[in-house]
Amino acid sequence: MSIRVFIAEDQRMVRGALALLLDLEEDIEVVGQAGDGQEALNVIRQLQPDIALLDIEMPVLSGLEVAEKIATTVPTCRCVILTTFARPGYFERAVKAGVQGYLLKDEPSERLAEALRRIMDGRREVSPELVFGTVREANPLSQREQQILRLAANGSSSSDIAQQLHLSYGTVRNYMSEALNKLGARNRLEAIALAEEKGWISS
Repeated sequence: MSIRVFIAEDQRMVRGALALLLDLEEDIEVVGQAGDGQEALNVIRQLQPDIALLDIEMPVLSGLEVAEKIATTVPTCRCVILTTFARPGYFERAVKAGVQGYLLKDEPSERLAEALRRIMDGRREVSPELVFGTVREANPLSQREQQILRLAANGSSSSDIAQQLHLSYGTVRNYMSEALNKLGARNRLEAIALAEEKGWISS
């Protein structure tokens, strides 16, 4: 019996290449594809595939958001996150979402296919390169600093943030200053870019 695989990837060429390569495997069948997270979630709920291959960064909903929703609505579907490089915050969140695989997008097709078979056998699969990347750096930001940077990333000013979190303007500035120091950033825009790049302020 074939392993029924669904692929969610916003880059059409990458999605097509993945589908073509996996379809060459005798025991794997690609049953559907999507280009954004919301479309993926809708179709996965209908098709109920064995495995959902989810690009970590997609429009509308990220692969992590889709995995979190699938965990509660389609528990029989195993989620595998595909990424191009290690981001510690993303890996931590993927583990919390209960994903069965966290793999490099450019894995050789035979390694990817073998990983999918092992996942179907109940194992978890993580690319070694991604593990080493996550060990290298832990998130230095406190929960409050992450929260404030997230709000700033969404366009909120320090005054807006103070109002939303029921803090004084000075307290927000202190948290922001501390976050900048920890990240070695010169300003809030640089801090946001650094924290987002490492997945440290993913919602």
